Amino acid sequence: MNRWSATLVAALVAAGLGTAAPAASATSDVAGAATAQVEAAVTADLAGDGRADFFLRFAERADLTAAAAVTDRDRRGHAVVDALRATADRSQAAALGVLTAAGAEHQAFWASNTVLVRGGTPELAAKLGATAGVRALVAHRSRPAPVVTDAAEGPSVATVEWGIAAINADDVWAGHGVRGEGIVVAGIDTGVSHTHPALAGSYRGNPGGGVVDHDHDWFDPAGVCPSAAPCDNNGHGTHTMGTMVGDDGAGNQIGVAPGARWIAAKGCEGFGCSDASLLAAGQWMLAPTRLDGTDPRPELRPHVINNSWGGGGGDTWYDDVLTAWRASGIAAAFSVGGSGPACGGVGSPADRPDAYAAAAHDVNGLVSSFSARGPASDGRTKPDITAPGVGVRSSVGAGYAVYSGTSMATAHTSGALALVMSAAPAIARDVDEVLRLVDDGAVDVADLTCGGTADDNNVYGEGRLDVLAAVAAAPRGDTGTLAGTVTSRRDGTRLAGARVRLTGAAERTVLTGADGSYRATLPVGAYTVTADAFGHATGGGTATVVEDATTTLDVRLRATPAHRVRGTVRDADGAPVAGATVTLPDTPLPAATTGDDGRYSFAAVPRGTYRVTATGGRCTTPDTRPLTVHGTERFDLTLGALTDAHGHTCVVEPGGYVEGDTPLALTGDDAALAVPLPFAFPFHGASYRQAFVSTNGHLNFLAASSALANGPLPSAGAPNAALYPFWDDLLVTGTARMYTRTAPGSFLVEWRDAGLYGLAPTVRVDFSVELRADGGMAFRYRGLDPQQPRELGSSATVGIENATGTDALTFSVNTAALADATVRIRPPAA
Repeated sequence: MNRWSATLVAALVAAGLGTAAPAASATSDVAGAATAQVEAAVTADLAGDGRADFFLRFAERADLTAAAAVTDRDRRGHAVVDALRATADRSQAAALGVLTAAGAEHQAFWASNTVLVRGGTPELAAKLGATAGVRALVAHRSRPAPVVTDAAEGPSVATVEWGIAAINADDVWAGHGVRGEGIVVAGIDTGVSHTHPALAGSYRGNPGGGVVDHDHDWFDPAGVCPSAAPCDNNGHGTHTMGTMVGDDGAGNQIGVAPGARWIAAKGCEGFGCSDASLLAAGQWMLAPTRLDGTDPRPELRPHVINNSWGGGGGDTWYDDVLTAWRASGIAAAFSVGGSGPACGGVGSPADRPDAYAAAAHDVNGLVSSFSARGPASDGRTKPDITAPGVGVRSSVGAGYAVYSGTSMATAHTSGALALVMSAAPAIARDVDEVLRLVDDGAVDVADLTCGGTADDNNVYGEGRLDVLAAVAAAPRGDTGTLAGTVTSRRDGTRLAGARVRLTGAAERTVLTGADGSYRATLPVGAYTVTADAFGHATGGGTATVVEDATTTLDVRLRATPAHRVRGTVRDADGAPVAGATVTLPDTPLPAATTGDDGRYSFAAVPRGTYRVTATGGRCTTPDTRPLTVHGTERFDLTLGALTDAHGHTCVVEPGGYVEGDTPLALTGDDAALAVPLPFAFPFHGASYRQAFVSTNGHLNFLAASSALANGPLPSAGAPNAALYPFWDDLLVTGTARMYTRTAPGSFLVEWRDAGLYGLAPTVRVDFSVELRADGGMAFRYRGLDPQQPRELGSSATVGIENATGTDALTFSVNTAALADATVRIRPPAA
């Protein structure tokens, strides 16, 4: 669905300003000039109380190509910041003039070329939208802080935590004499307890001798902490930092890279992370400042930044910051998120190209059920790597605690990146090369549940992290750079994503970037270069890498003939399916969408053999089959129906929300109530006259249950004989109420304005479940915020289950798959 609901003119009209004459005047001011789009949330805020916090996004982007090519690390950092500042100063000038003249509170960001406006009015929004260079007005949001769970502790190996031993970090310390020396890691998180015994010695602001200086080493953009010193009012940031660098010198070896130094920014105020704080933290990392915001020093930026925060997938809002970090030579590690085990739940920014996303595995090397799976919203393979994340012991407060989460996995990953950079200083500034070494050293796990290959798939990514293998393969002698561009002979197009194999004094495989370029740091010597790209024949050449110099070898590839592929997607009954998605996995071709007649078409598919996949929503099963393209091809596909063994099926219908009309005496946290049914409800071969309703978004027909910890279906654990319209840890408190509604052949239970545990009281959900006398069911939803993953079901189970916990129809598990719609569940055919 289009995020943009209106132009600026529509925003003013929606706000209901004044009389018709002023509204017409405001419209005429914008007509013909405004090109900015207004996000629906901004429009709604303006229509509410006439004020809104929003970001101005500008169209111009800094060209960081030249800055990223600077070899000296200090000069490179300054070059990136200078380019970003110049672009922001130039493109923001007019809008800042408008804001200053209006006396409006605002904050400008050069790292992302945005300006945050506080308490803007519709009139001000109209002026800003008509200002040259403003591309969009976007709402200011807060994202949930990272969520972890307490867990049983994994085994220790002597005094070393199991996760450190699992990735062989302790073998790097012993065999290579490397513990992260010379590298600075950073965390954008809930803060850090800098006096913790395992962290005090590695804090960069603590040079020793009893003197602690927080300038350039700590940043609290929202001013949450009670003093200028680092604080952590949540505990999460202290735990992740401990896994990166912690060691108290008394036997608690909790950190992967205890020889590295750390700095931090409090991007998450407590249990939420505002966009303003996250942007400010990301910008500060490029040029850390004094506590008062003065004296920015790019040469003091970190080598690795650890991030465990995020939101819904496919969101590009942080891309500018990620691009700037990469150009500056900073590796961005992100946790993949906790929406597993369903496929396709990776959130942003973890799903973005410049984010290195970690999934979590347990002590047995098995990926956790909560760890998010790919693919990313744009089809790329995610996660990138899998690391220890279940039962991880690390620092909290003044002691230690055991947590589970993908946050724990990305902390292991960040520490591992620091070890590789420390072991091979010559490539520390080459993020692509460092990540390639970590990828190549990973232990492959062939889990193709969510697509991909044994080498790189959407469950484990490149595999389980092995930092010893990465360090062993790192170049440690004289090195130089081999670079070039891969283009098509047909028209000179630069080929993104081309695979370039470099064979000689070392062996490397790199991919070209969006501009078709490749670059690798290599030991000196002669190399054979072989490149291949989708739709092109293989080509290459030879080159010699010289110490401390860049050798250039461009490659031109011959295009192969391409042909049209078309067909029809049908359902199990043979009817055409509208809106189905047809993809050619492992190719860069964009997906095709079927029309009302079920037909799809790819205009040009190069000759070759492919897998073709059709998907049509969560109530169908995909069809994947091989296709060899010789010429023009017709290729039809058939979707199966999602069903349980008993024969239930489902369909998603737009809208249709029905409210209850009779209050139900059920409130509180983790409560349940027996409710009589007005008819005998047939379900999985039995008949029931009573339901046990829980505040936690489910009902069953066997016994009272208020189970709050959702999970996959089917499961032998209670409840069973159950319906789960929104099984999550919910709160029917405050404004929340529950209702029923009885109609001929129908009985409905509604959860209205229910809260979600751990989120702000303003986050609420409306949903209901309807039982029909014929055995049919309907789950209905309304008012779900697409920017709140938990409202969309990212921590919920949706489906039905039989009385023995052996058969289920699962719509979604821990996946943001819900919308303002009805999921109708149909009984087995008679």
